[in-house]
Amino acid sequence: MTEKFVTAAQLMAQVMGLPDYVFVTIPHPLSSASEAALEKAAAATITAMTELLLLSDS
Repeated sequence: MTEKFVTAAQLMAQVMGLPDYVFVTIPHPLSSASEAALEKAAAATITAMTELLLLSDS
């Protein structure tokens, strides 16, 4: 999700009984981002998701 919706996602996680739920965010907005900015965000997201998945496995 984009950074703009972090608060909403945190509230939803809390309501669903997962107050410590960890998620990856990407810069906002995406619709007006350049191709280079999208590629940079995608690479950073892949790295963050990989780290998150590896941490949750231990």
